Amino acid sequence: MTGFNDQPTAGKLAAPLSPVSPWRIGIDVGGTFTDVALIDSAGGIASIKSPSRPEDPGEGVIAALAAIAQSLGLETEDLLRGCALLVHGSTVATNTLLERTGARVGVLITEGFRDSLEIRRGIRTNPWDHRTPYPPVLAPRYLRLPVGGRIDRHGNEHTPLDENSVARALEIFAAEQVESIALCLINSYLNPDHERRVAEILRGELPHMPISVSSELAPVAGEYERLSTTVVDAYVAPRLVTYLVSLAERLTVLGLSRPMLLVKNNGGTATVDEVVREPVTQTLSGPAAAVGALGYFGKALGVRDLISVEVGGTSCDVVMMVDGQVAVTDRLTIGDYDTLVPAVEVHTVGAGGGAISGVDRAGVLFAGPRGAGAVPGPACYGKGGEDPTVTDAQLVLGRLRAGAYAGGALTLDGDLAVRAVSEKVALPLGLSLQDAAAGIIRVAEQRMFHAVSFVSIQRGIDPRGFTLVAGGGAGGLHGAALGRLLGCRTLYVPRLGGVLCALGMLNSDVRHDDVRSFLAPLDHEAGDQVESRFEAMTADASEALLREGFSDDKMRFERDLDLRYQNQQWDVRVRLAPGEALDPDTARARFEEEYERLYGHRQPETKVEIVKLRLTGFGVLPTLPTPPAPGAAAPEPPEPLEIRPVYMDAARGMQDAPVYAGIDLVPGHVLAGPLVVEEQTTTIFAGPGDRLEIDHAGNYLIHLGES
Repeated sequence: MTGFNDQPTAGKLAAPLSPVSPWRIGIDVGGTFTDVALIDSAGGIASIKSPSRPEDPGEGVIAALAAIAQSLGLETEDLLRGCALLVHGSTVATNTLLERTGARVGVLITEGFRDSLEIRRGIRTNPWDHRTPYPPVLAPRYLRLPVGGRIDRHGNEHTPLDENSVARALEIFAAEQVESIALCLINSYLNPDHERRVAEILRGELPHMPISVSSELAPVAGEYERLSTTVVDAYVAPRLVTYLVSLAERLTVLGLSRPMLLVKNNGGTATVDEVVREPVTQTLSGPAAAVGALGYFGKALGVRDLISVEVGGTSCDVVMMVDGQVAVTDRLTIGDYDTLVPAVEVHTVGAGGGAISGVDRAGVLFAGPRGAGAVPGPACYGKGGEDPTVTDAQLVLGRLRAGAYAGGALTLDGDLAVRAVSEKVALPLGLSLQDAAAGIIRVAEQRMFHAVSFVSIQRGIDPRGFTLVAGGGAGGLHGAALGRLLGCRTLYVPRLGGVLCALGMLNSDVRHDDVRSFLAPLDHEAGDQVESRFEAMTADASEALLREGFSDDKMRFERDLDLRYQNQQWDVRVRLAPGEALDPDTARARFEEEYERLYGHRQPETKVEIVKLRLTGFGVLPTLPTPPAPGAAAPEPPEPLEIRPVYMDAARGMQDAPVYAGIDLVPGHVLAGPLVVEEQTTTIFAGPGDRLEIDHAGNYLIHLGES
């Protein structure tokens, strides 16, 4: 953590010093730690990591706020009273889905489509795997009840709505103690009249029951995905809404005077009131905030092509920024449950610091995907864990030291790490302790490498020209090795990399995405209809932003078209310039340029058609302050805290390396690897041949040596 009277992200902590109000606070609840980042009006930044409380995440948030308040010499009430913006990334929806602890959901669906939730698409993600079953459906068949009536494929009423069937379903739902209702009628994305009438009946009869309506959540083609989205929304709604409303009330009582904002899947934020309308937008809440962090650090570096690898306690989350933009997808799969909501393209693998390692029945070493979590955590935590993890391996290899971490929030025990790695890996494989620990690290880093390859190499993007940004508590330990595997020249480790997403939350605008199906040829005749639809979508987004307190001058809108060659299945997104009316020739040229980049060819004689319209509305918030300019005077060379044996690689083994305290390193320092840097929220390892410099923003820019 840095002192508030110093430059942002640089300098030593002298007191605690008093922050300059008002300040902004970002809170990211992870599987192991709850991260808090605070930035004040003078640009001072503070951070802290506090153990998460999976049994009561709201209590964990309050405890984390109390911890950072104490570190600054404040009471929690004073901290919240001086807060102008509090942004929260929640894992409640994600964990509810993964742990299958959600609501008892009743489904109302058009007669004849009762089983579409289980039939899915009738295809498998892995065509070679015919045995692994899909996860159980979130609503059993006896709670998926038919509604009479039908809208045809053109949006016309084929059969009138049978309201009596709705009444019969409600009687069954009452008897079965249903806690939430998902409503999805066939072709409602074309004509929502039947759905709106049923929703009106439900909300009149059950005013306190969460009701999820497909035409409000995902008014796009794709009956299975639309139904799955609606059921997921209904499944997570009761627990998530209860948590958010309760936390917001507690924060208000403690002194927070402004509405708490929540990070959504799309990387933007929204108020609690807006999120409770669509809880499904919280299923990727925390990792999506990496977009804001990449935007901030990209500006500091003066680059627009970055890859962030956030290695936390449980997972490794990868986000790619190309030319200043992070891709947003409509399809998000969490725990093999599909949703159609705009989401940042984040690829996640179970390769965090708490990834459990061992030897399987075939005698093969593994690391992850199962994690040790906050409790019991890695063996070295001393909380009852017996399985070795990646963190235990790093401790055995000298890259971590035994002792207190995260401001005393936990203590690492080297003897426990040695025992776990020895008993569960070294002895079964007949390896030395050092080789066993190194093997764990190599396996974990291969999993990380494949995660980055998935979003880059497999999509025709060469990562060698990108700057790798290492975040999360363990990112700095793996970043250099991962960068070499990818062929990257530079690695950037923010001083606050351990709270990367919490910091990114403070650099994220409020955002609302509206996606609607619109199937028509790309020609001049479609222009007026497209413009009319965009105007209606803009009005809806403006209304939502007005509810959140944004004036017209603080709103910004982006318009996109999803285009495809006629009769193809997959589409390509094309951006319209601000204020630009649809010009078919210009849109086609942009489409074919992107199509050729993705697939290597064009089809100039084939007609192009519009598939979807997209409108994104932003409520513009103040950006994080720009890092200060470089100083003129060269700093004195730093003194290491100690020299200790650290594992380098298979060829070099253990070698002595200097270990520096992060607070002793300031802009202008340049150090040659190998070395270790211990920061407040992360530890950094630079290998032989690497060159580490502290840039003008106070962060670690590592020029990688051997590829």
